[in-house]
Amino acid sequence: MKRVDGKIALVTGAASGIGRASAIMLAAQGALVAVTDINAQGAAAVATQIGGETIAIPHDVTDEQAWCSALEQAVSELGGLHVLVNCAGTAITGSVEDTSLEDWRSLHALDLDSVFLGCKHAIRHIAAAGGGSIINISSISGIIAGHNLAAYNSAKAAVRHLTKSVALHCAREKNNVRCNSVHPAFVDTPILDNLFRDGDRGAAIEKLARQIPLGVVGTPDDVAHAVVYLASEESRFMTGSELILDGGVSAM
Repeated sequence: MKRVDGKIALVTGAASGIGRASAIMLAAQGALVAVTDINAQGAAAVATQIGGETIAIPHDVTDEQAWCSALEQAVSELGGLHVLVNCAGTAITGSVEDTSLEDWRSLHALDLDSVFLGCKHAIRHIAAAGGGSIINISSISGIIAGHNLAAYNSAKAAVRHLTKSVALHCAREKNNVRCNSVHPAFVDTPILDNLFRDGDRGAAIEKLARQIPLGVVGTPDDVAHAVVYLASEESRFMTGSELILDGGVSAM
């Protein structure tokens, strides 16, 4: 038996990076998957790659009505919802003085407000299906701050604590919905392109790897393995907690 046989999952930001890897791995482990992304063409390509009953949904995660529509479509076409992976997001650099209010609000809308909206509107669907798991992709930057990541630190730290609030709410409601967060360090995805737009990407990756005790940058599959664990019944006793995937950074 595969690890998430019979489960139905919706993964945001699934056209690339961690979202794509998570959607592919969940499907490989037996789940039916709704692949959502604002990049409709990219989402469709991933759905085609996975095959089977996988569906692709164009989805602006900063828009509340888009959330309601995406969830309803997934439930209608796939037969329910057991797993939500809130993966859509981006990163910007800038100290508190360098960051404009416009950039601050934009980053929080994508990295934090989208998680709030996903949790808010998915809970009832997951509960109606008999329970399941909400998995919020945060970052090691939600635990350890950097001088030039003011907005990103703020949003990802808020995702960590929002996750705990959601978990306690669901436990109190006894609706069998769990909620946990995942906190990767540097992962080789297109998000890193926002952090080093100039210069040699390969050299930049090597520089990042030197900051990690294990000496390597993570891969999307490293995070997808954690997503599968949290989506499966293997993690049935885990809620309101976090998985840290940082190559030892937080141990320093």
